[in-house]
Amino acid sequence: MDLALEKKAHVFRLPVYLLDALKELAAKDRRSLNNYVECLLLDAVYHEPNETTKAALKEAKSGKLDGPVDTSSVESMLGSIGL
Repeated sequence: MDLALEKKAHVFRLPVYLLDALKELAAKDRRSLNNYVECLLLDAVYHEPNETTKAALKEAKSGKLDGPVDTSSVESMLGSIGL
């Protein structure tokens, strides 16, 4: 039984800075550039956020929390966003 997935080669044109960053991140993970990019793409295509995350995204997009966020401390930040 052959478990290997069929793969097809394709060429992408990427900015040099992006390619360099991807190579560096792949090396840090001790992975090939191809494997690293493939995993990133799989995560992007198949990642489905949970209901809590979906609700938070909807709330953020609604503009309900518009206004300055005080980042001087964790307590100040939470207070400025109403938590």
